[in-house]
Amino acid sequence: MKKQKFMSFLNKKRNNLSLSKIPKGWVLCLYSCLWLIINTSCQKEVKEIIITSDDYHKAIDKITEVMVHDIFSPPVASRIYNYANIAAYEVIRQEGKAYKTLSNQLHGLTAVPVVDTTKGINYKLSAIVAYLEVGKELLFSEDKVEVYQDSIYNSWKLRDAETFSDSKAYGEQVAIHIKNWFASDNYAQTRTMPKFSVNTEDPSRWQPTPPDYMDGIEPHWKEIRPSVIDSSSQFKPARYPDFSLEKDSPFYKELMETYEVGMKIKEEGETSEKLEIAQFWDCNPYVSTHKGHLMFATKKITPGAHWIGICKIACKKTDADFAKTVFAYTKTSIAIADAFISCWDEKYRSNLIRPETLINQYIDENWTPVLQTPPFPEYTSGHSVVSGAASTVLTHIFGDHFSFDDITEIPYGLPVRSFASFNKAADEAAVSRLYGGIHYRAAIDLGLDQGRELGNFVSKKLKMNTAAIEVASSK
Repeated sequence: MKKQKFMSFLNKKRNNLSLSKIPKGWVLCLYSCLWLIINTSCQKEVKEIIITSDDYHKAIDKITEVMVHDIFSPPVASRIYNYANIAAYEVIRQEGKAYKTLSNQLHGLTAVPVVDTTKGINYKLSAIVAYLEVGKELLFSEDKVEVYQDSIYNSWKLRDAETFSDSKAYGEQVAIHIKNWFASDNYAQTRTMPKFSVNTEDPSRWQPTPPDYMDGIEPHWKEIRPSVIDSSSQFKPARYPDFSLEKDSPFYKELMETYEVGMKIKEEGETSEKLEIAQFWDCNPYVSTHKGHLMFATKKITPGAHWIGICKIACKKTDADFAKTVFAYTKTSIAIADAFISCWDEKYRSNLIRPETLINQYIDENWTPVLQTPPFPEYTSGHSVVSGAASTVLTHIFGDHFSFDDITEIPYGLPVRSFASFNKAADEAAVSRLYGGIHYRAAIDLGLDQGRELGNFVSKKLKMNTAAIEVASSK
């Protein structure tokens, strides 16, 4: 209509223009070209917002970076990954028919708001928005995530403002739904529960360890609502050898093994591969360095974050599309989070003393472990349980005998290590705690069993995919 009025106006004025002697048809053609030029020059160029799996990896990396900065404990860090990835998954699974909702599969999760299909929603954009909004809510340094959000959001908005606005709004809707869900998982209540009470009368019970003698971390983590497992005690491990300082007892033999392995590694020095393995899998966010009266933290990723990094490696190696990438992260995160709940349930039930304490008291007062002992009871090994669970889920997704180069620790100055499978990596992660001098053999072996049983349960119980994209493991 505007074009017709414009042409009529120019046609009426034709006789007053210097073009009055030019045939009318030619002038109308000229006017049409003029209209096209004016109209297109006034329109803002719209380009498609293209988002790839790498954009999701970068969002994961950003949340990890802030978690390291904020020094979250391993259980709390697992909670962040869990909810943020679930938020993204519940968005992206709507883009096609390959994946099923997790609502009514995870304890307490109801269906997220349905997408408005009349709008041009970019599901990938919405998924990243949901991930970052939930992750940001669970961190301390929200401003660091907001700077990252502003950077990527502005670039998307410049390409297609309308699609960006609609997609961002939907991602925020889903994030609010997930926030309301996780608000009821008992985390807030555990913040006000009493500190762990140390039993100094029983020689088998855990005591705070050097150098900082910190209180036991997250003694009430078993109260956190799990995602898939029935309860925190569902995968209660077999009992460790009865505590005994008799030299022929199984417990004392395990204590001596930890002591002797540590002494051997120190004799070998920097040439020891066991030292390299211990350092590679340290993943202790509570490491502190003391210089005179000064103390400062050496910030590191948690064991859960290390396995999230391995998930990234597997996704990139297989060129996983955006949806499968989110699926893999989400299923792995769920297993890791439930593994920490299961492990911490046992830690504070058995409340077993660490090797470092007994060795200093009864064997060698000057002995120190290769790694700094984390501030919570010994049994079972968190690395073992979490590695067993994560490796089992990843095997279900990507298959057995999946070889990979683990580059996760490069940012922390450690070299690449290569593995023939996820299970081999889990075996090494577990035994690294013996090499580090912070666990007995039973906590490692039985912890792996505990984690693998839990991982199998999660893999089989969750019905997330409808297409033949996940490798069913028979092991």
